[in-house]
Amino acid sequence: MTTGGYLKGRLRREDIITAAVAVYGEVGYHGSSLREIAKRAGITHAGLIYYFPTKEALLAAVLERRDAEDSQRFDVPPGLEVLRHFLALAEHNVAHPGIVDLYARLAAEAVAEDHPAHDYFVRHYEIARDSALESFRMLAADGTLRPGVDPELATLTFIALMDGLQVQWLTTPSDVDLVGSLRFYLQNLLTVQL
Repeated sequence: MTTGGYLKGRLRREDIITAAVAVYGEVGYHGSSLREIAKRAGITHAGLIYYFPTKEALLAAVLERRDAEDSQRFDVPPGLEVLRHFLALAEHNVAHPGIVDLYARLAAEAVAEDHPAHDYFVRHYEIARDSALESFRMLAADGTLRPGVDPELATLTFIALMDGLQVQWLTTPSDVDLVGSLRFYLQNLLTVQL
């Protein structure tokens, strides 16, 4: 099978994005340079610029890849399935600590509104929050959420717990059972097995 120019170009783009993920994970977006990423990808700086003319364009491609990987994560009916997907995400993150470190660094930098990834992280937080809230409300309505549990408070607490545990897990992974702790929290809110 021969590879045409389009396929070769697509593969080269993927190599560059993979190199960018590695460099961003080590030094963050601001600490990175296109030259370092090009070197990591095994191409010239000019070659990288051909595919990604700016640092912002490369970051957008990295985030688009993450979107593609996550595209079906919340494409499920609200309720227990969304909560199970959050647990699956935590399991995925435990298996891929580098990607967690990368997104933790980028999220910290992206607090600044002028950061090119600011809107991306705001949007992803809103998707996660809204998915959890809709699910907790649905579970409250059908009696699957324990009586007296407020769906809004459960959502805010869950998102904060997930983020906090992830940071703890990044710094001291041997001290934190990320998936088990999240499962324990969610199970205590429910009248059925998760």
